[in-house]
Amino acid sequence: MDPKTRDRFTSLWETCCPGAELPITFELGEVKAGIERMPAPTRWKCFICDLARVRNGRSVVFDPASLSCSGARYYLGYERERSENFRYFLSGGKPGVVEGERYKKTPELTDEYDSCCAAVPAGEQCYTFKRWDKLTESDNPDVVIFFARPEVLIALFNLANYDRGDPDGVICPFGSGCSSIIHYPRLEAQNDHPRAVLGMFDPSARPCIPVDMLTIAIPMKKFGAMVRDMEESFLVTETWKRQKEKIARSNTIFSGEK
Repeated sequence: MDPKTRDRFTSLWETCCPGAELPITFELGEVKAGIERMPAPTRWKCFICDLARVRNGRSVVFDPASLSCSGARYYLGYERERSENFRYFLSGGKPGVVEGERYKKTPELTDEYDSCCAAVPAGEQCYTFKRWDKLTESDNPDVVIFFARPEVLIALFNLANYDRGDPDGVICPFGSGCSSIIHYPRLEAQNDHPRAVLGMFDPSARPCIPVDMLTIAIPMKKFGAMVRDMEESFLVTETWKRQKEKIARSNTIFSGEK
């Protein structure tokens, strides 16, 4: 990561969305020296909860041993097989075997959904997560992830559509919290014209997220173009100046919320 690019976005972000959180990033590859490796969990824990420390400025590395959730291991690309009862787990359950989350009406619909999930293997590679301002010249992030409220998401949503003739610069696929910030953005990164991914609609992951926040995850190839467009887009208009006032009010309302 070119420090000039890092610092330029940081400055532009503070100008157009004052007080909004900086994004976090991940890079898939070998473990970098001097970065904390997440230890093996002693009990089940949602992977999304561990990202709070990254949002607060701590850089961490995840590998398969860091994950207690089979869903996280699946969507991060470390496992390809679902558990034999997944079709019941995501739907209405199976008496005496597994309680259902009821996100799909029937096991058959779960099967159909699962058949649409293309594999994005991670192999033996690890995920290095850093907040944007912690990136160095040796970093080459794959995906940029924003945790943001609607007033800020408006900026990212419209910027993601700024250089496209179609209306689909942002997608919102069904899936777990971790699929929306890892799996689907990695799939999009394989495309010539990747799209941003709106997410964190998973009720099971919501306890790890501050009130009223969603995520938008953007492949770095797409994000670089968005940064280059910021100073000529709607973000320099009087319309956006009024929106910045709403962002300031939102920051005041949710001050201290974690």
